[in-house]
Amino acid sequence: MTPVTALLLALAPLVAAAQDYPSKPIRYIVATAPGGLMDVPARLLADYLEKHYGHRLVVENRGGGGGVMAGDAVAKAAADGYTLAQIQVGNVAINPFTVKDMPFDPLRDFAAVSTLTSSPVVVAVDAKLGVNTLQEFIAAAKREPGKLNYGSAGPGTIPHLAGELFCNVAGVRLTPVHYRGAGPALNDLLAGQVQAIFVGLGVVRSHAQAGTVKVLGVSQPRRLAAAPDIPTAAEAGLPAFELNTWFGVVAPRGTPPAAIALLNREIHAALDDPTVRERLTEGGLEPLKETPAQFTERMKRDHERYREIVKAAGLKPE
Repeated sequence: MTPVTALLLALAPLVAAAQDYPSKPIRYIVATAPGGLMDVPARLLADYLEKHYGHRLVVENRGGGGGVMAGDAVAKAAADGYTLAQIQVGNVAINPFTVKDMPFDPLRDFAAVSTLTSSPVVVAVDAKLGVNTLQEFIAAAKREPGKLNYGSAGPGTIPHLAGELFCNVAGVRLTPVHYRGAGPALNDLLAGQVQAIFVGLGVVRSHAQAGTVKVLGVSQPRRLAAAPDIPTAAEAGLPAFELNTWFGVVAPRGTPPAAIALLNREIHAALDDPTVRERLTEGGLEPLKETPAQFTERMKRDHERYREIVKAAGLKPE
């Protein structure tokens, strides 16, 4: 037997396994409690893959610890393509700097599969505050430094760090009020207990349509397709206020490249589907298609960028 023949025989079972993948349901861990915004792309993806490819994703919500529990579960799972996790930017770029004794390293222990969605932060204020533009809000904050409050979803969350970034680039001082999630922060915005929040459009959209909340700006260079009437922060003279969150799919390190490539193709097909795109847009989410290599670079880039944002916010690992 020649060395080449021996190699081909050794690879044959691996090739056959790749061709059969997936031959059983895939565990799909979502790093949030049921009913949150992350559930939207998770359920859409699960439905699409089963309908079009016959692949079953068993969605398993694992909230708690800011996504650390979900991340740890996938990081330590068998690298066979049958455990995936849907994560968001904070799991990779914030937790490593705010969580003491992280049980895993997301850059080392995650294999990137594909990004799913991108979502900028919007600056939303209580309509009773009487400001109609981002510049008017900045002027109001400068008149009485520290008097205006903003609602945070908790220390180290995107709504908190977005608020701190806004203060830094706008040269104002707002007082953060921390809640256990964006929902309670929104409730107190509606009650007049805080004057602003920095969240995804989907959190405040219905209230903006009802006129109880004003959305003053969006933290990305282009206007949202779902809400083209909202100006960008750059248009309001604040180009440095740029912050996008994302959702993406990862697998344990060492997952076969063939499985990752197949999943990437099928996820991108789902993101091209008009119905899926429409549902995502309704929630203020924009489809984001990237290769595993591009997603890996995004995670590394955001890891470094948020290191500086967390440092500027004065947060320490707890």
